[in-house]
Amino acid sequence: MFFGFTFLSVGYFWILSRGLPSLEQLENYDPDLVTRIFSADGVLLKELYTQRRVFVDLEEIPADLVNAAVASEDRRFYSHWGISLRDVIRAVVINAIPPPRFRQGFSSITQQLARNLYDTIGFKKTIARKLKEMITAIQIERTYTKEEILEMYVNSIHFGHGTFGAQAAAKRYFKKDASDLTLDECAMLVGILPRPATYSPINNPERAMRRRNIVLRLMRKQNLITQSRYAEARALELRVTPGRDDLGKAPYFTEHVRRILEQEDEALDLDIYRDGLIIYTTLDSRLQTAAENAVMQTVVANQEKLNSRLFKDREEFEELAYLGIYPEDSVKVMLEGKASLYEELRDKLLVQTAFVAVEPKTGHIKAMIGGRPDYYDQFNRATQAQRQPGSIFKPFIYTTAIDNGYAVTHQLLNQPVVLNIQSASGDWEKWMPSNYDGTTGGLTTLREGLRRSLNLISVRMVQELVPPEVVANTARRMHLTTPIRAVDAIALGTSEVYPLEVTSSYATFSNSGVWSKPMAIQRIVDRFGVTIKEYSPHREEVLSEETAFMMTDLLRTVLDQGTGGRARWMYKFTHPAGGKTGTTQNWTDAWFVGYSPYLAAGVWFGVDDPKVSLGSKQDGSRAALPAWARFMRAAHDSMGWKHKDFPQPDGISKEKICTVSKDFPTRYCPVEEEYFITKYAPTRSCRIHTEGSPRREREQSG
Repeated sequence: MFFGFTFLSVGYFWILSRGLPSLEQLENYDPDLVTRIFSADGVLLKELYTQRRVFVDLEEIPADLVNAAVASEDRRFYSHWGISLRDVIRAVVINAIPPPRFRQGFSSITQQLARNLYDTIGFKKTIARKLKEMITAIQIERTYTKEEILEMYVNSIHFGHGTFGAQAAAKRYFKKDASDLTLDECAMLVGILPRPATYSPINNPERAMRRRNIVLRLMRKQNLITQSRYAEARALELRVTPGRDDLGKAPYFTEHVRRILEQEDEALDLDIYRDGLIIYTTLDSRLQTAAENAVMQTVVANQEKLNSRLFKDREEFEELAYLGIYPEDSVKVMLEGKASLYEELRDKLLVQTAFVAVEPKTGHIKAMIGGRPDYYDQFNRATQAQRQPGSIFKPFIYTTAIDNGYAVTHQLLNQPVVLNIQSASGDWEKWMPSNYDGTTGGLTTLREGLRRSLNLISVRMVQELVPPEVVANTARRMHLTTPIRAVDAIALGTSEVYPLEVTSSYATFSNSGVWSKPMAIQRIVDRFGVTIKEYSPHREEVLSEETAFMMTDLLRTVLDQGTGGRARWMYKFTHPAGGKTGTTQNWTDAWFVGYSPYLAAGVWFGVDDPKVSLGSKQDGSRAALPAWARFMRAAHDSMGWKHKDFPQPDGISKEKICTVSKDFPTRYCPVEEEYFITKYAPTRSCRIHTEGSPRREREQSG
């Protein structure tokens, strides 16, 4: 009988042990860890995880936390061999009282560790599960020291709200490292352990307070703390952080990084949600903050103008806001920022934005905003939205002309032209474009055409100087990947672009004609500090340095004397820089893209539904430039960047020319200076101011 019982018991234990972790698994403990994304200046931006766990050494865990766990969860931890027989016997007696059920637990710290580390044990309260826990706990005790068991325990235990381990819990509840926890905080965390949902200090603060005090009392009873420390800790109020920002910092950027990492998963054999990686990115948190502040100011101003227009136009407001479904007063309150707008109305009533800043020499993305900071969604308008660029596309036309030997003094007639365009139905129609301000004029130089953003000059350029196919090729060479339609309307920026791509293309001008591929990640490091992959800038020369310099000089004129002048006189951004405003038909898109020797930045404002206008006169200089100028000024000030000019290549010369004919001056000409690519500098003498010219005759009579 005895041998039969023994045989059955051994057989039962053998069956239970099947599927439990092997000794090798126990010796190679490898828990899921949080992947952390850091900015270039060392700020934690975001954590990726299935279980939020950050492993820390036992030396970094306060002694009070360890003592609290031992006092509350397993007071005989240091004397047992994985199982406390006294606790087992007590639990068996209590649970055997009719009706039999689990009233009293008897899991030691080692048993809890076994259950948390190895899901093959299971979590259902059964005798079989308890026996499996006991078998595994004994194996763990044979494999590890008590200190190692405690280290694994405090790093694996669930503290509620998706946090695993003391470090993650300390960050979640107190916004601090585990090493900085105080006695009362340690007791509160340990008090959560039996029932994290029930004793949550966020959802049930009174219960959490009672549990904390029970843990403190147990510590005092076991002489792990003094009476004075007990009294002091017990008197303190709960000081937990009520909520956690799951979005982290720079959420559109970190989502961009996450998508890149998912593409790397298979190639590098990684699991970004479990492997505890450290991702070092290119973003600078200081520049990101400057961008968010500048953009949000401008968003609010643009939204107020949109609201004002809609509230005055009852018919449009009723159509866009679905006033037959939603109450008008509620929608108005939401648009004024006093409540969150209904999701169904956001694509028609909210002013949206995209912003990106890149370092010209490296392509490092230094700041990124993919939508309104106060209405985060996963659609990143900086990298995913295709919008018509309007006049910010004109520099690609001028680049093509300069690249083909045309000087900035080349003159075209600023008069109306007729274009044949294809309608949505496929029929060809005649279209007569006009300048933004409705003016016309006589012969106008390319420099003046870009300074004033004259549509008629751009149209004549693609008709007379550089065909649309050549312009489209330039855009592709400068790494615009969207389809650029090679038609005359290319002159007015009717082909959609991505904000990130057009900004990095502008950065090419700042970087002497070298395009740097936008990059977001610098290094991927594993949990042991070993670099898995390092990313280097990818550069490609797409323009001659002479062409890049001439374009920069043209775009400086836009800022210093043209449509971008507000950046100077209103927003006091004084560094050498070039840039361009952009506005599309009916004011549906407002842009400003520009750069200094240090940084290129592009900003777009509009409504997600491209049929909704920002409002009359809400052009690039009014609706977009303020955000760009505020950011650039704050960025240069915060980074301590000195005024630095763009380098002038050897192939550029500054020549004296006649201010009227733009030719080589005679001694009778009024003179000005202009930059030229040296091999294209004027050689023909002025034919206006010569012997017998009116100017010469006036000089002689005087």
